[in-house]
Amino acid sequence: MQKSIAMVLAGGEGKRLWPLTKERSKPAVYFGGRYRLIDFVLSNLVNSGFHQIKVITQYRATSLVRHLTRAWPLASTVIDQFIECAPAAMNRGPTWFRGTADAIYQNLDLLREVRPDDVLVFGSDHVYKMDVGVMMQFHRDMDADLTVATLPVPIAQATAFGVLHVDDTGRIIDFVEKPKEPPPMPGRPDMALASMGNYIFKSKVLLDELRRDADQTESAHDFGKDILATAPARLKVYAYDFASHLCRGEDESSRGYWRDVGTIDAYFEASLNLISVSPSLNLYNDDWPIRGNPAPSGPAKFVFSDFSGGRVGMAIDTVIGGGVIISGGRVERSVVFPHVRINSYSHITDAVLFPDVDVGRGARLHRCIIDKGVKIPPGERIGEDLERDRQRFTISEGGVVVVSRDDFGQVDEYD
Repeated sequence: MQKSIAMVLAGGEGKRLWPLTKERSKPAVYFGGRYRLIDFVLSNLVNSGFHQIKVITQYRATSLVRHLTRAWPLASTVIDQFIECAPAAMNRGPTWFRGTADAIYQNLDLLREVRPDDVLVFGSDHVYKMDVGVMMQFHRDMDADLTVATLPVPIAQATAFGVLHVDDTGRIIDFVEKPKEPPPMPGRPDMALASMGNYIFKSKVLLDELRRDADQTESAHDFGKDILATAPARLKVYAYDFASHLCRGEDESSRGYWRDVGTIDAYFEASLNLISVSPSLNLYNDDWPIRGNPAPSGPAKFVFSDFSGGRVGMAIDTVIGGGVIISGGRVERSVVFPHVRINSYSHITDAVLFPDVDVGRGARLHRCIIDKGVKIPPGERIGEDLERDRQRFTISEGGVVVVSRDDFGQVDEYD
């Protein structure tokens, strides 16, 4: 029986998500009313039957490690199943990880422990559902040295991605980073194949490629720019079409759903898409569950119903986490994480509230993201006057206001 191990790259700093990444790594950012970004790749791997997983961390890893310890205790009873953190430790020299390829290179000892036939190298900061087992079967059927997960995108949008040029069999001829003229898919001249940043290598091929790259002084030590860009000339490299298969329990509306939430505006849009009647990302499919926050909490509660006086606890078109108390306030078109309290006469529209937020009496919040543990003062106004908000908070290009704890001098909290 062939063996495999998954190496999940989770050291990303996420500069474009600042200040949400001020106290946590990008994979540890909250998403979807209950989860962290890393929960999506881990759920995909576990649901697909891959139970030997190493998570490689670096930037501000405390929050991520705590989450993995509490939410993903896979190794508690079965010795050959594990999700383990591999912190940056300068294993091969006096430097931190210089790139995604170097992160794996500095952890080659982890592969020797398992001696796998194939190694999966996946990112951890995208939102999607994927049956990785189907990709693995494709990789082995093609006897590929390297298989790249790809997503068909309109050719007009492909200039923002790393794009793969493939032949009629799916074999990769070339890789181009953000091309001005993207090569089209065979038979689909209006579409191009974008790399998702997920790879499956034959183990020996990966070792050889990482050692070769480590010796290149001019290399950025990045899987896309340095390994994938040159591998087609030496290796059998194939493109796996992610949109060609649906996970268990999914329907056509979810086909090809994949979101890069690497900016505040992209994150905000993906979050609020969840409140639609039938979102493309189905968080209620028990056949392909997204596993995440195991913290115990009571049920959500809505109190006060003084309609004549305007003191009504209610939520409309909103995702609500466990332990939320809406006490005489009104929430519309929002995503509210666990243990948030909405106090009387407050009004929240088009917002994302991270765990443990407390919205003071009479406050009004609009088109904003409130970080974990922020206490919004009574009567506060956020998102109604962007010029005033710009003097106090972070505002994205699209006008989304992001509020962190230290914006109100609340720096003695935790993540």
